[in-house]
Amino acid sequence: MVESKDGVANKYQPQTFNFSIDMHSQGGSKCFDDDGRPKRNGTMWTASAHIITAVIGSGVLSLAWAIAQLGWIAGPAVMVLFSLITYYTSVLLSDCYRTGDPLTGKRNYTYMDAIHSNFGGNGFKVKMCGLVQYVNLFGVAIGYTIAASISMMAIERSNCFHKSGGKDPCHMNSNMYMISFGIVQIIFSQIPGFDQLWWLSIVAAVMSFTYSSIGLGLGIGKVIENKKVGGSLTGITIGTVTQIDKVWRTMQALGDIAFAYSYSVILIEIQDTVKSPPSESKTMRKATFISVAVTTIFYMLCGCFGYASFGDSSPGNLLTGFGFYNPFWLLDIANAAIVIHLIGSYQVYCQPLFAFVEKYVASRFPNSVFVNKEIEIPLPGYQPYKLNLLRLVWRTIFVVVSTVISMLLPFFNDIGGLLGALGFWPLTVYFPVEMYIIQKKIPKWSSKWMCLQILNIACLLITIGAAAGSIAGIVIDLQTYKPFKTNY
Repeated sequence: MVESKDGVANKYQPQTFNFSIDMHSQGGSKCFDDDGRPKRNGTMWTASAHIITAVIGSGVLSLAWAIAQLGWIAGPAVMVLFSLITYYTSVLLSDCYRTGDPLTGKRNYTYMDAIHSNFGGNGFKVKMCGLVQYVNLFGVAIGYTIAASISMMAIERSNCFHKSGGKDPCHMNSNMYMISFGIVQIIFSQIPGFDQLWWLSIVAAVMSFTYSSIGLGLGIGKVIENKKVGGSLTGITIGTVTQIDKVWRTMQALGDIAFAYSYSVILIEIQDTVKSPPSESKTMRKATFISVAVTTIFYMLCGCFGYASFGDSSPGNLLTGFGFYNPFWLLDIANAAIVIHLIGSYQVYCQPLFAFVEKYVASRFPNSVFVNKEIEIPLPGYQPYKLNLLRLVWRTIFVVVSTVISMLLPFFNDIGGLLGALGFWPLTVYFPVEMYIIQKKIPKWSSKWMCLQILNIACLLITIGAAAGSIAGIVIDLQTYKPFKTNY
């Protein structure tokens, strides 16, 4: 058993994002990496799969609406721009996995570890990064709960429309669906780490491609049916919406696209599953390129064909906004795939937050039975399940709180845009850029330093605008919304 520097045994340290399966030698003993942890066996392909699972999420469903606000010129251009920025800053961040030598330097197991290694002397930056990261992860849990409930409602509503022939408006409340999703998450959250849940990433990746492909196919079919391509060069026109609404919607669209590309917050955790040699950063460069390229192609196809199908009236959620009514059974499959995918993605994004709290509490109370004791529960045909009381209580409270907040603010597009805005600049751009400058010792006022700072400032302005647009959208929605009572 390896002791950490604070004296707490590693058996009590949460093993965040250990997707890899332990390797055993012929003698039955484990192989270990240079840090004393079980041998990592992740590859470029497994890392790509985890990134795609994290990235191709519910955000893809709002892209048709986002392009509708921006138009045929700015919409695809902004999407390509965000993909390039995400790829470039992810490469910078992957170089910060090890401090010092890229092959033998000290490993940083989490995003916060990387921040602490590079900004160790600046406690304010470390705390700010932690605050932004964990608030963002909490927000993702809320956003995914909302998205899952909308998809569950869409299944029932599509069947209702089908039975009534479109005569019944099929109004319903989302609360029960959010509670159901929360109950499922309470159960899954009790699984200690992803080394025991590797199958969830595979299932989630398959589901994401399933509903994205269905959305794309329905969009292509709608364009063929209409015999024309909808939309305009500049997006939704003044008159359809007011001039100020056009401005707010444009800004919110930027946040939605940023949300769709957001995964930097868990990149280091994914990189910690990759074997070496070659260096983990080289593997992650390739994995990032593959995953961002695949994601962008999917996003462009789904967003553009969705906009081509519905033009200015593109729904906020392509598969639940009832732009499509038939075939209703195919919509049911797509929405069921969304729900299954979001169950997995919720766990992927919440693991760093779960691990952070549990590691902190374990370091503060190293002798606490409540914090550290594991109760073995026998499972027929399987290894005993090790129940930890802290994990049971803390993770259950987390899911309950995020579910209640979701019931209070069930605005998918607005919440998605706000999350994208809040997380994009600090987590995807600012901290990776600043850590890279420190890591590579780039001279201040050099041409490369100036270019990186220009990228920083430009993305900050985008973030401010996107956050303002999303907040305006939430304020407008709250004017007609009654907590726990509004039907859809």
